[in-house]
Amino acid sequence: MHYAIIAAGEGSRLAQEGVDKPKPLVELNGEPMILRLMNIFRRCNAESISVIINDFMPEVKEFLNTLKLDVPLNIVVKSTPSSMHSFWELSKVMNPGKFCLTTVDTIFREQDFARYIEAFEKDTRNDGMWAVTPFIEDEKPLYVEVNRCMNIKAFCDEPFDGAKYVSGGIYAMSDKAFPILNQCIEKGISRMRNFQRALIDNGMRLKAFSIDKIIDVDHASDIEVAQAFINE
Repeated sequence: MHYAIIAAGEGSRLAQEGVDKPKPLVELNGEPMILRLMNIFRRCNAESISVIINDFMPEVKEFLNTLKLDVPLNIVVKSTPSSMHSFWELSKVMNPGKFCLTTVDTIFREQDFARYIEAFEKDTRNDGMWAVTPFIEDEKPLYVEVNRCMNIKAFCDEPFDGAKYVSGGIYAMSDKAFPILNQCIEKGISRMRNFQRALIDNGMRLKAFSIDKIIDVDHASDIEVAQAFINE
C-alpha cells in the first residue's frame, strides 16, 4: 500500500490563535502530526510515502529532510489553490497501485485506521474505500449517501433525509482515479468534493468504511482535544 499526505495548507487559523509552529509540525503527545501519520503508515504496510508541503514553511521541508525512513519518501514543495490541486501534484510522483490519501490534520485512532486499511487491502471488488464517520464536527461537512451494503451513491453538500455519515477526509483508492483527476484539472474543477463526485459519475465503485470518530485540528483548542482523543 502506498500513502500520501496533503500538508500544503497555510494553517492560518492556528497562527492567528498563537500557535507558532507550522501545522504539520504541531505536536500531539510530543510527536509532530506529520511524523505521527508516517509512523502509522509504516506500521500499515507502507511501500512508499508521498508528501506535499507549501513554499512558505521551510521548517517543514527541513524536518522531512532529517528523517531516515525505511520506505521511499517523495517530497513535493509547491503552494496550490486547493487540496485537489495538491493531490494532482502528488499524483505525479506517486507509485502505481493502491494508495491511501489524507490531510495532515486528520486525526484518528491507529487501531481504527489499521482495520480500515486491512479491509481495503483485502477488497478485490471496489475501486476505492472512503473512511466515513457519524461524528460531525466539521464546519462544512461532506455528507456521504450509501446503500445498505455501504456502497457510496453520492456526495452531498447538505444533509438529506436519513443522512448518517460524513467524509472523514481519508481516501483509499486505486490508480484508476488518476485519469479522472486529470480530467477534473483540465475542466477547471477545483474542489476535492467535486473530484469525489466525478469518481462516481465515471463509474468507479466506492465503498464506505465507518469509523466512529475522526477529527481535524483547525484551531488551537483542537490540539488538546486531539491528544485526549488518541489517548482514549
